[in-house]
Amino acid sequence: MTDRAMRQRAATLQRKTKETEIRIQLDLDGTGQYQIQTGIPFLDHMLESFARHALFDLEVEAKGDVEIDDHHTVEDVGITLGQAFREALGSAEGISRFGSFVLPMAESRVEVALDISNRPYFCYNVELASHQIGAFDALLGEDFFYAFSQNAGIDLHILKSYGRNPHHVVEAIFKGVARALRLAVAIDPREGGLPTVKGSL
Repeated sequence: MTDRAMRQRAATLQRKTKETEIRIQLDLDGTGQYQIQTGIPFLDHMLESFARHALFDLEVEAKGDVEIDDHHTVEDVGITLGQAFREALGSAEGISRFGSFVLPMAESRVEVALDISNRPYFCYNVELASHQIGAFDALLGEDFFYAFSQNAGIDLHILKSYGRNPHHVVEAIFKGVARALRLAVAIDPREGGLPTVKGSL
């Protein structure tokens, strides 16, 4: 493993627009510690689960125009988290690159497959019985992961095999993506450079 691959894989990013103000601190080699405040309780809960299951240390502070709608905050957190991920990953030397996970949650089952390719693509095959999880619009889960994948440079595929409860489905998605990322960013001690024949990701 090169010294470059051994460097601290962490980043701190800020994003400010007329609609949101966001600060994210991310450590890919953490222990799953988190401090999340987005002003959207369900999103906080999902990001806490995401950090814990990815074993990323994650701090998120977000202020947005939630009095109008949650969309701007959810999407911009996804954008900023994706950018922080890409910066923290650095050269990507030594990583496993691919990750997949099948996650059951009660009556729901979700499949996640991803490639840290720097060629973002997004497939989201998820139908929900209801679009409301309390006050949260469950359709925003798709917007979050689209924004994250495009800015992180990830080819991300999410499939709901089955499931009735939208809370269980969306939570399974966040946990499944986290577990797949945990596998993909892991350093493979046999990998002497970039996991590609192209010479760069």
